[in-house]
Amino acid sequence: MEYLQGDVTRTEGTILCCLCETPIPPNPANMCVACMRTQVDITEGIPKQATIYFCKSCERYLQPPAHWVSCSLESRELLALLLKKLKGLQKVTLIDASFVWTEPHSKRIKVKLTIQKEVLGGAVLQQVFVVEFTVNYQMCDDCHRVEAKDFWKAVVQIRQKATHKKTFFYVEQLMLKHRSHSKALNIKQHDGGLDFYFASKDDGRKLVEFLASVIPCRFKTSQRLISHDIHNNTYNYKYTFSVEISPVCKEDIVCLSKKFAGSIGNLGQLCICTKVSNSISLINPATLQTADVPSNMYWKNPFSSLCTYKQLTEFIVLQTERIEERDRRHIAGRGSVSAKHQLADVWVQKSQDLGMTDIQIHCRTHLGHLLSVGDSVLGFDLTHANINDPNFSTINSEFVPDVILVKKYYGNRQKRNRRRAWKLRTLNKELNNMDTDSTNTDYNQFLEDLEEDAEFRKNVNIYLDRSKVNVAVESSDEGEMPRVSLQEMLDDLHLTDAEDASGMDEASGGGIDEATTME
Repeated sequence: MEYLQGDVTRTEGTILCCLCETPIPPNPANMCVACMRTQVDITEGIPKQATIYFCKSCERYLQPPAHWVSCSLESRELLALLLKKLKGLQKVTLIDASFVWTEPHSKRIKVKLTIQKEVLGGAVLQQVFVVEFTVNYQMCDDCHRVEAKDFWKAVVQIRQKATHKKTFFYVEQLMLKHRSHSKALNIKQHDGGLDFYFASKDDGRKLVEFLASVIPCRFKTSQRLISHDIHNNTYNYKYTFSVEISPVCKEDIVCLSKKFAGSIGNLGQLCICTKVSNSISLINPATLQTADVPSNMYWKNPFSSLCTYKQLTEFIVLQTERIEERDRRHIAGRGSVSAKHQLADVWVQKSQDLGMTDIQIHCRTHLGHLLSVGDSVLGFDLTHANINDPNFSTINSEFVPDVILVKKYYGNRQKRNRRRAWKLRTLNKELNNMDTDSTNTDYNQFLEDLEEDAEFRKNVNIYLDRSKVNVAVESSDEGEMPRVSLQEMLDDLHLTDAEDASGMDEASGGGIDEATTME
């Protein structure tokens, strides 16, 4: 038998379509693609048009039955929301889905879908079609409550018995950083503090719990009956949370009782508050002893400030002499000693008396690491002060210093404001009969505290002010004056829709979640 040598070519057989008699490769349906599409429609049962609801106030879409989600145009989240509204997609295999461009103001969203389905004896048919969604406007429940000005179920009233508002500025920055105010329907500012209105009692309680975790405060809860349905025994209440913040602020001079001062390590009665968080940090400027007073301990043994920054006097340093550690062992008590400060003997004179008298005032201070001859410093003159405090009257006059120095003064506050190349965000709140001049002074003082204390501004989001970018470069020669470095600033170019709707002022800064650190 002879065998054929060489390659054997095989040709695939063809059949005729059972409808149009066109030669086609064999398939289980014995039909061409064109005839198969005329006989079978795999998109049957999938709606080609649908409606989606959009809230213009908060820019969110309705996800049935009653959930509103925030989605940007042509995003993955919006595509997933649209596909969930198509009921017949469970019966086919979805291969691809993409948006088709439409005019932004057309109130139409088009999605191109590619699906596959097995038909007619195992043949797999693929088809591409477009679904058009009509955007209808509908206000969500949250925006309804916002528009109805008098609708609220709980109010949180934050108050502080202090002569300045620096604490409120700090609390405001903490809220912006942690977004604890995001569910507030309205925010009102009064001379005594802030009022936050919420749609539910739980939202108000969450804000109170947040405040208790970041600042020393106490609160009381009350309720008022609004309506009562006798048929199903239901009651409608409005709740009020009254929050009182400790009147002691950063850089305030306080006077403790003898018993309480002895219970926290024999700290001494005259102290300076160096930090206010969930506890009050105190330091004795004459010994560098420190102690932290928790919130619960403070309200059991309350104490107030002898003076605030508004009662401080400017002094000029004439002579300074540091006290080394070996020389101050005999004056230390049982408490811990601060490692960030330096004890020193300082001779000062009031700046207004400079050149008019030779009288020098001696005092011991914890600012030895900052002060040099010729520097300006702010302090409290106890010799000419009228102090009405029951704890202060128990101190022996021999142990009362003439002056207590609080902080170094860098002078020329207007120049500091001009060279400040950063800004903060603020809450979008209603102002009622506010003293604008006093508020601006307190706010500038708060900004100076942020510049001077790196630890204090760790809990604050600071944003780069692009209108003053060149100012930061020009002010680099002023090395003595404290400033915020570019590494600590955040870029405010990105502002998400959710942040804009959460009660924050768009004109005062940028987004928090999408902010990036400047290198």
